[in-house]
Amino acid sequence: MFSETRYALNGDLNVAYRASREGLRDIVVVANWFSCCEVIPELPSNQGYIEAMTPLGRFVYFDQPGTGASDPVTPDALPTLEQWADSITAVLDDLGGSEAVLVAANFAFAPAALFAATHPSRTTALVVLDGYADGSGTELIRDKTRTASGRMWGTGETQHVLNPDMPWNEEIRASWARMERLAASPRTLARMMRLVAELDVRAVLPTVRVPTLIVHQSHSVIPPAKGKYIAEHIPDAKYVEVPGRNLYHAVEPWRASFHAISEFLTGHQADVADDSVLATVLFTDIVDSTRRAAEMGYRDWHALLDAHDVIVRSQLSRFRGREANTSGDGFLAMFDGPQRAIRCAMAIRDAVQALGIQVRAGLHTGECEIRGDDIGGIAVHIGTRVSALAGPKDVLVSSTLRDLVIGSGLKFEDRGAHELKGVPGEWRVFAVAST
Repeated sequence: MFSETRYALNGDLNVAYRASREGLRDIVVVANWFSCCEVIPELPSNQGYIEAMTPLGRFVYFDQPGTGASDPVTPDALPTLEQWADSITAVLDDLGGSEAVLVAANFAFAPAALFAATHPSRTTALVVLDGYADGSGTELIRDKTRTASGRMWGTGETQHVLNPDMPWNEEIRASWARMERLAASPRTLARMMRLVAELDVRAVLPTVRVPTLIVHQSHSVIPPAKGKYIAEHIPDAKYVEVPGRNLYHAVEPWRASFHAISEFLTGHQADVADDSVLATVLFTDIVDSTRRAAEMGYRDWHALLDAHDVIVRSQLSRFRGREANTSGDGFLAMFDGPQRAIRCAMAIRDAVQALGIQVRAGLHTGECEIRGDDIGGIAVHIGTRVSALAGPKDVLVSSTLRDLVIGSGLKFEDRGAHELKGVPGEWRVFAVAST
């Protein structure tokens, strides 16, 4: 979908960028100094948003000098705000484009605002995502992450802290960790954070005369008041507040933000896929947990639960499962592969026996509704009912799931047809045979 990385010349600095295929308009994502265009378009967390955005136009990512795949800079010659704005010019010129929609998030609003005010004929529109006009916003992010410029950077955990509603598992963490390491070293991060903390473009706002949309998440680490300030000081700017706690608008849940952008650019909301996916859901819980808790006492029981949780999460990571919810002694997880889900359930069942406990598990494959970190829908309901039929050490699956793993080598025992409460018809249930 995206080109190989190319270079545009900003003075004597090479600016790396990648672009999707040509479209009705150019949409340039203004970099926020801590990104890598080699990686951003490939991140699993961004795929839904990118697939929705690219039909609106040619989507372009670039790296500001000093970060990502662009030229490095020396400590005594850090780029200026003007040079950062000039990177937009360089990329547009190299693409052969005359003008573009600028999409700027958080730190990147400053150069985008300067470019829009200086080059209105080259700015089709300005879209601001959780932006702010003065550098005090960086302190809010520093307070949130605390160790963002130290040990946390390069692990991916910074992204989880800043985007608490984004789905999260070991695979997603590793992908963001790689992006961080390729975007900037911890020292570069610290240098750039000091620099962007001094940026203040409040005086520029009244001179921005291009169509402007400000979209802000209601509980972002950057308070909505920052976005409202921009909207109040750019003539005729439109402000839209959407629910959510994420700093990034390109990760789940992204649809409310996307719809606002689509309507602003095209006059109508684009059709996008519902917030749902086909997945295999897994339910596990500890057998006879109430009695065990009463016998062991609060402290010992919770120590046992902690050990149980470690085992379950370890196996979820091993089999690429995503934890969706946990309550007391039970887990709800989802998988993109039905065979992996079954083998994960078997591994959990076998591993927890070392703790002197037994678990039961139920699985089903169907369409799931994504609700931030949690999931819902009829598939989850069916999985719940299948799990309720399981006994100690049972791994039960629906006939739908059994049919999807034919040829896998897994063996099943027929447990008969059942009416599942709240689900039409009869459902055949199968137990995974012990090997």
